[in-house]
Order: sequence, then C-alpha cells, then structure tokens
Amino acid sequence: MPAQIIQTNNAPFNKVSIDPVTLEVIENALRNARIEMDATLVRTAMSPGIREQGDAFPLIADRTGQMIVGQFGSYIGPFLDGFEGTVEEGDMIMLSDPYSVGGAISHLNDWLVLLPVFKDGRLVAYTSMFGHQSDIGGKVVGSMPIDATSIFEEGVRIPPIKIYSKGVYNADVIKLIMAQTRKPDWCTADLNALIASCRVAARRVVEMCERFGDDVFAAATDELLARNYRAVKQLIASSISEEKVSFEDYICDDGMGFGPYKIRCTMHREGDIVVLDFDGTDPQSPASINFFLNENMLKMFFGIYLIMVFDPQVLFNDGYYDLIRVKIPEGSLLKPKFPAALSGRTHALGRLFDIMGGLLGQKTPEFLNAAGFSSSPHLFYSGYDAKGRWFQLFQIGFGGIPGRPLGDGPDGHSLFPGFTNVPNEFLERYFPLVIERYETVADSGGAGLHRGGNGIIMTYRFLASGTIAIHDDRWFTMPWGVNGGEPGARARKILEKPDGTQIVVGNKLENLTIEAGDQLHFITWGGGGWGDPLLREPTLLELELERGLVTVEGAKRYGVVLVDGKVDAAATEALRTQMRAERGPVTSVFNYGPDIDTLRANSLAETGLPAPKPPVKLAHFVA
Repeated sequence: MPAQIIQTNNAPFNKVSIDPVTLEVIENALRNARIEMDATLVRTAMSPGIREQGDAFPLIADRTGQMIVGQFGSYIGPFLDGFEGTVEEGDMIMLSDPYSVGGAISHLNDWLVLLPVFKDGRLVAYTSMFGHQSDIGGKVVGSMPIDATSIFEEGVRIPPIKIYSKGVYNADVIKLIMAQTRKPDWCTADLNALIASCRVAARRVVEMCERFGDDVFAAATDELLARNYRAVKQLIASSISEEKVSFEDYICDDGMGFGPYKIRCTMHREGDIVVLDFDGTDPQSPASINFFLNENMLKMFFGIYLIMVFDPQVLFNDGYYDLIRVKIPEGSLLKPKFPAALSGRTHALGRLFDIMGGLLGQKTPEFLNAAGFSSSPHLFYSGYDAKGRWFQLFQIGFGGIPGRPLGDGPDGHSLFPGFTNVPNEFLERYFPLVIERYETVADSGGAGLHRGGNGIIMTYRFLASGTIAIHDDRWFTMPWGVNGGEPGARARKILEKPDGTQIVVGNKLENLTIEAGDQLHFITWGGGGWGDPLLREPTLLELELERGLVTVEGAKRYGVVLVDGKVDAAATEALRTQMRAERGPVTSVFNYGPDIDTLRANSLAETGLPAPKPPVKLAHFVA
C-alpha cells in the first residue's frame, strides 16, 4: 500500500503560464539551494568521507517526488510506493535498507533523510540528502565486508522510519541506531548534518513560493521537467538507433577468488523509447559485489551520460524517465535476491558508466569516451594508537579518467566529479600514518591522440599496528581504449615491510594485519586512451616528461623519441613510420587488450596474483 499524504489544504494547484525569465530565476534559485545544502553538510559533518570527500548527494524534488535538481534522484517514488504510513507536515523520514525501497539506495552505509515540504497545509516539494556513513556496525570496521554472504553481516538495517513525527524528534530510535556503530560521534554529527541540509533547502523552497506564489513555483517545476523530457527525447531520436547494439564489461573478481563477473547490456530504440536490457549479465555473487540496481536510478545514469556526451548545457532532472525502459534479470548481479550482500556494489556502479559509454559510442564513435569510470577505490585502516585510543579511517581513492573526444582524461580524479581528496595534512594529523608519496603514475594512462588519465600511487607508512582492508578493481581486466587508443594500466597494491620485502596483495581484501613501519603502495588504474597515439602532437610529450606524466620509454608508445627532454624530430618520424607499417590501419573501435583466457594464463606473471576462478552460479541462497 503506498504512503498516504496528509494535507490540511487539499486545494489543487492552478495551472498558470510562466515566462522564461521567471523560470530562469527559479531554476537558478533551486541550483543555489542545492549548493547551500552541500555547504551546510560539509560544515556540520564529522566523518572524513563526508566532510572532506563529499560522499553525500543532495536532492530537491517537486510535490510528486520527481527530482528537479540534485544527484542520485529517483528514490522518492519507490519510497512512497513502499512506505506503509502517512506523510504529514513536521515529518522527517530516515532509511538505509536497499531492499525496503527497491534498490533506490544501494547499500546500508548510505543513510538517507527525506523531508516533505509543506506550505499553508499543502505539500509543495521534497528535500533530501543521503551520505555514506563511515561505520554502521557489522562484521568489519567500516561495515563493507567484501566477503559478506548476506546483508545481515553488513551492519544496521534501517527501514523507512520517522525520526520526526509531526515535529516531534524520536530520540529513542536514534539512540538505538547509534548503539550499533563503532563511531557514534561521527554518525550522530553526520545525521544532524543531513537533517540540517534538508531544512535549509526546505526554507529556500518556501521562500520561493512566498515570493512567486505557490502556483508559479509548481508551474516552474512542471516546466523544468517537461523541458528536460523534450531535450532528452530529441537526443534519443538523433543519437540512438532502432538497431540493437550490445556491450559487455567485467568486474575483475569478488574478493573470494571468483571472477571476472560479466555485465552485459543491449540497447535499441522503439519509437521514442530507449530499451536497456541486461539479459546476459552473470548471476548474483555469493559475496558483496552485487549491485541492487533500481530501474529509475539507471534511467538517471543513462540520461545524465547521454546529456553530458551530446549536450552538456541541458540541466538534468527526472523529467525524461518515461523515455527509458529497463529490463534487469531477477537473481543477476544487478538484481540479486534478498538477502544478498550489497556493501561492495561500487565496482558494478562504476562499470555501468563504462558500459553506457560503450553502448552510446558504437554508432557515433566520435563521441565515444574510453573506459576509466572503473571503480571507487577504498582503503580502511583501524586499530589503537600509541595512547591506546581507537582510530579508524575510511578513504576513497582516485584513478585515471578516460581519454575523451575533446581532450585528455584528468589524472587521478574521482568517478564522481563532486568528490575531493582527503588532504594529506588531515590524514597525518588525525591518524597514525605518514603519506610518503602522493603522485600520478607515469605512463599508466592509455596512449592515444588524447591520453587516458594516469592513475595515482599513494604510499602510506603506518605508525601503529592494526588492520587494513582494500576495495578496488581493474587489476585483472584493463580499462579499454577507443578509436585507436590503448588500454590504461591496471591497479596494483603492494605491502612493503620495514626490511624492504614487498608483497603483492589483493585489490579486494579484509582484515590484513599490518605492523608499525609497514608501507602500503596503493596504486590505481589509468584511463583508456582515445584516438591514434601516433597523431598526438610530439611537443606535448616534452611537457608531460617534464611534469612526470610520461617517461622517455613511455613516449615511444606515441612514436615519439625524446633526447635530453626534447623531441628528436627525425627519429620520431622514423619511429612513427615503422610503427604504422607494423600496426597497419586502425580499424577497431575498441581495444580491450588481451582476451579473458589470455589474462588468466598470464595473471600471476603480470599482476603477481593468481587468476580468479570462473564464477559459480548459486543453486540456492540461504540467509
């Protein structure tokens, strides 16, 4: 039974026309309110993941729950459909359980706050914010056990509950929730930050209604949604064919020795509608790399990607969802059956962006990005410092962004543009560690006319014994290149002991014991290259050598010979002529590197790690 909206004023909104200037003013006021939500959050939260890295996502929706501005919209509708209760003025809802909202949020660490905004007794909007909590209990520090076999191992599950009911705060339920976490101080502050952000945006919405009138505000949100519908409809008609195209990519492993896991999608257009069919995707994993993908969330991802590739001036919102139809097989990696573990879903989330690029670019390769939205690397470090105080760190790392039609991929950047790095000074001040190196890895970006972004190496020297966990991907498969570009380099993680002994460790592991003086070399993947590297301007390699982005040997991938830091024009021309003759013309759109069988055969020699075993389909699933 869907939620019941209780209003003391049930008068319908009058349909009014809205002029372009007023629409522009309201649109930008909503954008500013969204920015103010972010500012409020980072000034109030305590956990490094939210305060320093920005792992939180705001939303302002219209009176029906459709996102007007924000990120990661789409969840209010599923919430309203599944919430068996009333929504009234003064209420505020909190939730974290993906299974309670059809995957509209995707793992338990994301705490979501939803505030219905009322004015004069009528529901006029919703504001919402969710953020990644650094610890919510469960079997491991950080609450993201890669080896979990059910969601019950991953921490406290919060179904949709009212933390405010008609303005009254439910302190007891919050106390109960906080008792499940290892960091109740962080979680309490972060929850208060989410609440404050929603209240700030709600005040701005009410101010807009008071300034322009409720009917004008409602008309503006309707028109913003309709405008987005028209824009995306045109993009679909001009860029997506009725002929089916398919693309597949892989998650390297599940942290339990199995992989790679295939994600496959077929796309075509039926009239005005895009169909995205994930038939052929591997069955769900027994580990936590499953991604319970909400159909509306995928529609949002697809629309955003389409807009950013073909017309980035369009402001995305939920208005175009009726133009996209999504089919996801039950029991697959992207729609696992309860109670499958979900905490490691980041790898599949990142891979979806690569897959969407591969789908959209096949008919229009000139718009195609290479691969590089490959994961969101995590490091967890916990223990007791020299004074006996408990510490725990959750940090998101960055990799190489793919080469693009209009330029090189950024070096060492995040999957999500809004994320920022935790400053090294912050890490060294609050945690028992020293950052010995933080720099890009030369030559790790795929060679191309437009180079893939380099990955990074971050070397941690631990000052206290404890345990670490690592969650990353693209160590077995490579971020592919396009239009003649080469794949990016793979990720690696190396533990170095005080005597200099180096041990290659997995890119997905839990509870690795480390001692004071150990160093971890955390190396991430590079983005794939775009276009023929033999067409890259040679003098660019001079600058990149000086900046530490390529080496003299790496420049030869572009057919460029550098002598004393300068291009040797004659030697470069000779090398490029030789390479063109040996290679032949560029005919393939995608360059994946070696096939899976070859990768398996060479895994130990090339990566220092044994190849994962092929995934085994689950005959049944037991909680």
